[in-house]
Amino acid sequence: MIDFSLSDEQRAVRDWVRTFVERELMPLENEVLRRERAGAEPGLNANEVRELRALARKSDFWGVETPEEYGGMGLDPVTAAIIETELGRTFLTFKFGGEADNILFHANEQQKRDYLLPTIDGERRSCFAITEPGAGSDAKAIRATAVRDGDEWVINGEKTFITGGNEADFALVFAVTDQDKGANGGVTCFLVDREHGWTSEPIDTMGERRPASLVFQDVRVPHANILGEEGRGFELAMKWIGKGRYLLPARALGGCERLLDMAIEYSRTRQTFGSPIADRQAIQWMIADSQTEIEALRLLVLHAAWQVEQGHDSRHAQSIAKLYGGVKANEIVDRVMQIHGGMGYTRELPIERFYRDLRLLRIFEGTDEIQRRTIARDLLKGHVKVGATLG
Repeated sequence: MIDFSLSDEQRAVRDWVRTFVERELMPLENEVLRRERAGAEPGLNANEVRELRALARKSDFWGVETPEEYGGMGLDPVTAAIIETELGRTFLTFKFGGEADNILFHANEQQKRDYLLPTIDGERRSCFAITEPGAGSDAKAIRATAVRDGDEWVINGEKTFITGGNEADFALVFAVTDQDKGANGGVTCFLVDREHGWTSEPIDTMGERRPASLVFQDVRVPHANILGEEGRGFELAMKWIGKGRYLLPARALGGCERLLDMAIEYSRTRQTFGSPIADRQAIQWMIADSQTEIEALRLLVLHAAWQVEQGHDSRHAQSIAKLYGGVKANEIVDRVMQIHGGMGYTRELPIERFYRDLRLLRIFEGTDEIQRRTIARDLLKGHVKVGATLG
């Protein structure tokens, strides 16, 4: 028997997060849009994020996927996907605190005290620095180097499009330590404090996110700051990249639900030629197609999350979910804008903002083309069989 129902706990978590989003986040949207139109920094400011996290923490909502031994909730991947979907119902970028990069759990005891625990507690902020101007989808092409000098390593190179790089006080930096081996045993991950000397510059984008360009010029890092094992950094990088790719389409799913609700409501009230546009077949088909795609995406996301929960290799399922989610979310927001006509194109409603933000889903953390490459390669090499989704 296949049971598609949520557990009582999952339903309670979903309802709590939905209420939080509707009561605490959505009321801030108009002010954020106003500030953006005035040319101010996009998104929530630091004080707003701090207050929202403090409010959530009072309800013991902290560290969604962080193990309980580190003070988190230790929730399973399926529940994490449900939470991400609810957070996606607003265009405001917000995540509950108490999280740390999954590969930081590979830290030794001293590193856990200096980096992992303060990050979980919200005292420190990290960024994951692997992408370079010439190494995006092809992560093996990184050129940043680290050369050993006694008990230190000297890092030189540039990283780009680094999420959180402007705010981070330390970075997880991947650098080539053995040119001959490269990604096959010659890349090492270093924990590099900003005080060690690296600099960052924001990169303006069409959306809220302002990733950073990081520059490392003769930055000296103690040998003790290697995360994991020397030469095994690329393996850590792949664990980071592959951990939560299903959470990206999960957030898009929530956005699509919100957008479709807006389209339905608007089509009922907007009248042309004496009747609501909801009576027009063209509008009905756009609504029907969007609902069908939303439900298909929900199943793809939850199936990928379930595979992670069961300890299966979920890379194929996550690639399918991210590819489908990116393509369909962009089609859905485009339909919703079309239904709203000129008002949808203005910056008075959140549709235009969703339009810009959802476009990023087809690019970051693995482009559509990379997902297609992964899916096709798995099938052509026999790693995955057609029709074997259920075993």
